[in-house]
Amino acid sequence: MLTTALNIAFVLVTLAALLSFYRLLKGPDVPDRILALDTLYINAIALLILSGLRLESALYFEAALLIAVMGFVGTVALSKYLLRGDIME
Repeated sequence: MLTTALNIAFVLVTLAALLSFYRLLKGPDVPDRILALDTLYINAIALLILSGLRLESALYFEAALLIAVMGFVGTVALSKYLLRGDIME
């Protein structure tokens, strides 16, 4: 039962990642592309957590935490660049 749920979750999260990647490539505006990139980070975190559950390894959870931190910093930096044209003050 658990492996069936994990397989379904893998398929759905992978589909969500592919749709986000499509929006990243074809987004009409730069903010849409930044939002798609942020969604890709979240999908990568979900895939790592699902992998950690399937393989019963805590290493995947630590990698997901690192991606979450890097994704947050990247999104803030890109948004600040869009608003002000400069990242550092």
